[in-house]
Order: sequence, then C-alpha cells, then structure tokens
Amino acid sequence: MEKRDSEALPEFGRRRKMAAARGVWCLCEILRFFYSLFLPGLIVGGTLCVCLFMILWGIRLLLQGKKRAASTSKNGKNHVVIAFFHPYCNAGGGGERVLWCALRALQKKYPEAVYVVYTGDVDVSSQQILEGAFRRFNIRPIRPVRFVFLRKRYLVEDSLYPHFTLLGQSLGSILLGWEALMQCVPDVYIDSMGYAFTLPLFKYLGGCRVGSYVHYPTVSTDMLSVVQNQNAGFNNAAFITRNPVLSRVKLAYYRIFAVAYGLAGSCSDVVMVNSSWTLNHILSLWKAGNRTSVVYPPCDVQAFLDTPLREAEAAAGHLLVSVGQFRPEKNHPLQIRAFAKLLNEKVAEPRPALKLILIGGCRNQDDERRVNRLRRLSEDLQVQEAVEFKINIPFDELKSYLSEATIGLHTMWNEHFGIGVVECMAAGTVILAHDSGGPKLDIVIPHAGAITGFLANGEEGYAETMAHILSMSAEKRLQIRNNARASVSRFSDQEFEVSFLSSVESLFK
Repeated sequence: MEKRDSEALPEFGRRRKMAAARGVWCLCEILRFFYSLFLPGLIVGGTLCVCLFMILWGIRLLLQGKKRAASTSKNGKNHVVIAFFHPYCNAGGGGERVLWCALRALQKKYPEAVYVVYTGDVDVSSQQILEGAFRRFNIRPIRPVRFVFLRKRYLVEDSLYPHFTLLGQSLGSILLGWEALMQCVPDVYIDSMGYAFTLPLFKYLGGCRVGSYVHYPTVSTDMLSVVQNQNAGFNNAAFITRNPVLSRVKLAYYRIFAVAYGLAGSCSDVVMVNSSWTLNHILSLWKAGNRTSVVYPPCDVQAFLDTPLREAEAAAGHLLVSVGQFRPEKNHPLQIRAFAKLLNEKVAEPRPALKLILIGGCRNQDDERRVNRLRRLSEDLQVQEAVEFKINIPFDELKSYLSEATIGLHTMWNEHFGIGVVECMAAGTVILAHDSGGPKLDIVIPHAGAITGFLANGEEGYAETMAHILSMSAEKRLQIRNNARASVSRFSDQEFEVSFLSSVESLFK
C-alpha cells in the first residue's frame, strides 16, 4: 500500500505542474486578448487627449495675444483690464446696483485700469445704460467704461429650457462666456451675476485672475430638500411632486449638478457672498472657506435717511409698498392674495383706505407676461382698484412712494439678501418680510435690543401681521421705524466699498 502511494506521488506532482502551466498559459492568452482588444483604444484615446491638449494650448496662446492687445493703449503703455460679466446690466435690480458700486469703487482705487462690462443688452447703447444706472441708482462711473455687447444672451434665458433648466442655462453660460472671452481677454475677471461655469473658462483658457460675487447659489441644499420632501414650488412642478420616481430622478440630477457647480465655483480666486445665508450654502458647495467672505450689497441708505419720517393721516389711508424685480421667486402672488385677505377681513371699526403698490423692474418679455398675470390675479380676487404696478420707475419716484408708505412688503422665500428690504427700512416703512434667508439672518434683526420690523409666512400670516401693524398707534410705529433706520448704516455704499476693495485686493497683487 505504501509502495503504491509512493509511486503515485511523482504522477500527482507532474499533473499539478501541468495544471499550473495550463493556468499560466490561459492567463497569458487572456492578457494577450485584452491587450489586442484595448491597445487600439488606448492609442486612439491617448492621441485624442494629446490633440485636445494641443488645441486648448493653442487657444490659450491665442487668447494671451488678445489679452496683450487689450492691455496695450494707443501710447504703448500697458494697463490692467478689469472686466465684469453681467449680461443683464441694464435690468435695474439689486444685482445691478452691486455692479455699478463695485465698478465705481475700483475706479477710485485703480484709476489707470481699463474697465469692461460684458452685457447682452444689445437693444440699448452704452450711453443709455449709463444713464439708466444714474436714473435708477443715482450712480455714475467716474472713469470711462467699455461695453462688450453679447449676441447670444438668449442661451441663458430660462424660457429656452422648459426642462433641465439649470443644466441648460449653465451650459449656455459657458457659450456666452466664450463669446465674451473671444471679444476681450481681461487681466481680472469678476462674475457679478452668478454664472459660476464661466469661471474655469476665464481662468484656465483666458489666463485671468477670477473673482465672483454670489447673490444666490444656483443650486442649494434648500432646493434639494424641497425635491426630497416632494414639496411643490416655483422650481418644482406639481406633477413631479406627485411622482416618487420623477422626484428621485430630479433629486439625483440636482445632486450631480451640485457637484459640478461646486467644482466650477471652486476655481474662483476670490469669492464674495452677499449674506450669511448665501455664505453657508457656498461654503458647503464650493469648499473655498479661506477665499470666501461676506460683503453686504450696497444700499443707498443715505438717500432714504435724508427723507424725514412722516405718518400718513388716518383719513388719507395707508400705502403698502413692495420693491423687487418681477421674477417668479419674488412671489408677488402671495402679496396680492394676502392683501385681498386683509381687505376681506371683518373689523370692528371702519379701516382707512388701503392701497398696495408693487414696484419693480422688468428685464424682458417673460417678466412683462408675469406682470400681466399678476394684474389678472388682482382682478380675479376683485382687488384691482386697490393694486397698482409701477415698472422701471426712476429713483426719485421710488423714494417718494417709500416715504409715503406705512408698510414695506417682501415675500420671497429664502431671499439671499434683500436690498429692497433695507431700502424700505431706511425710508421709514414698517417692514414685513419673509421669515427666512437674509431678512431673517441679517436684516430684520433687533437693534440695541429693540424691534426693527416683522417676519411672516403664508397668506394668513402676512394678512394677520399687516392687520397688527395697522392697528398699532402712530407712536408705536414711529418707534419701530426709528429703530429700523438706526440699524441700516451697516449696509451703506461706503461700507460696501471698504469690504469689496479689501476682498478683491489679492486679485491685483
């Protein structure tokens, strides 16, 4: 038995070696197969990468030549070219006030620089844009400004993308940025309107130092929570909220977009945000804490503070005024519905006449159609006689309305800041803003322990708070108005200039 076992051992070893050899041979064949299969792809892929790199490098060299040409004046002297990307610079909103104040601040500190504004307002002239800035904001640049007119602004219009709007507008902004870059290559590029996807384009292809002033994150955790909780909103259609599958797909889309948005934003050398609310979102998305600072937007508070406070006579009635562009997120329908609820409320004593004035800017036909829908809403609620619309009015007329108003209304959920809120407080209205975002965290907060205004949610909340304000004595309202006025100096043009110049200083070193 032992002899047979000993004879079997060499045979067993031989078979094991043969099996190992076959295994090695099979492995070699498999590797050879994959090598022959993928080698052409690797060669082609590598060749394409090299070609792409060479093309991008050639474009960069071309743009560097354009940059030198833009920086060289007629006398041969080199000047720093500072460009702002603001496709809607003639819109007349709070973002445009930031643009003109920032431009003026830089012109004071760097008077020798060349200043450029990329705009899509091709239907007006450079002079008309400057006159509009002076008429609406009382701001006039102290040095010449060159406008680069962009013909492809339609690529960032939300109406062009009924679905996947964020993605469409972001890709469109890259193409619009490319049009801008091909016309003028600056030394310093500042995105002052929130088109983060243009930042890597100007930084890596244009070779620019880039900064950004963020009014509102393109995507935020609040938007993710709205979709995740299947809540309807102006950016979350009802048919999506009713379908769990569509909600999950949209949530995944938002999350992927948030990653891409964060990568684009992180390219910025300097990041400025307009409020504590925006700061929290940008820090979580862009991961650029060491380059990010809060720079409150400039509000022309002094122009309003110079207006003496006066209380409307009870017999003359009360004005309720809203200030804000006619955009969907401003939620003007809530103002009209809450106002209608207030008018229909039964009170023990006759109330003085009330009138709601909606003041705002219209950027395009979409905004104009939005105003027409608001007019129809007021007719449907039978309050059209007590509701007026004032569109693109001059600054002096705005001041006049605010000085006469008793209540200043604001209804946007998670407003990033709220320049209109500050203006209402400086003018002496009793502010009633949405209980969220910048108004809650930065603006309508106690001053020296005293109340400066009110916050509310929903139609019922707004109607009840308006009724409460109107029921106060004139002396009590005056006290609140004085508190509000005393609190807004931190949002002045002068404070903005100091903070803005301090933040962008590293771009010029």
